Amino acid sequence: MRARAASASASAAVVVLLLLLLLVGVCAGAVYKVGDLDAWGVPPPSKPDVYKRWAKSIHFALGDSIWFLYPPSQDSVLQLAPAAFASCDLSRPVARLADGNSLFNLTAPGRAYYASGAPGHCRRGQKLWVDVPLPNGTYLQPSATDLAALAPTPAADPPAGFASAAAAAPQGGNASARAPRRRRRWIRRRTLLRAPDPPPLTVRYSS
Repeated sequence: MRARAASASASAAVVVLLLLLLLVGVCAGAVYKVGDLDAWGVPPPSKPDVYKRWAKSIHFALGDSIWFLYPPSQDSVLQLAPAAFASCDLSRPVARLADGNSLFNLTAPGRAYYASGAPGHCRRGQKLWVDVPLPNGTYLQPSATDLAALAPTPAADPPAGFASAAAAAPQGGNASARAPRRRRRWIRRRTLLRAPDPPPLTVRYSS
C-alpha cells in the first residue's frame, strides 16, 4: 500500500511540474527584435515604412515582448499615448527606456505605441505601433484616439525654394488664366475639323 501511495504521489508531482512548466512557457511568450534593420534608428529612404511593415508581419500575443537594440548614447525608446504618438509629442511618455537593450512586455490587449526619444527622429518615421489580441485571438476595435494616431505625422516646413517659387507665380487673370481658354477653343475646333494634335502649348509669363 505504501509503495502504491508513493508511486501515486510521484505521478501527481510530475503532472503538477509539467503543468507549471507549461504555464511558465505560456507566460514567458516570445521576444521579437524590432524592425528589419540592424538597430533601432531612423528608416532609410529606401524603407520609409519598415517599422509599419514589420509590425504588421507579426501576430503578437499576450506575454510577448518587443526588443529595441540601439546605441544608448544616441537614442532611446518611449511608449506614448495615442495622441502623443500622432503628433510626436515626447514631453510626457507613458514609459521611457534608454539602456540600448530595451525590452517592453506586451501585458495588455489593444494597441501600444512606441517612438524614438531622439530629437526629430519620430517625425522622420522612427515610430511604430503593435496590436495585441485578446487571449481568444480577436482584436479590440480601434478607438477614436487610435484612429487619429494613424494620421500622417505633420511634415516639416517646405523648402524655401518651394515657397519662393509659389510667391513668384503670377496672380489674377494673366497668361496662366488664358491658357485653359486657348485649349478649350482648340478642342472644339479639333472636334469639328478633325485636325491633328496641336503642338505643345507654351505659356509665357509677363514680367
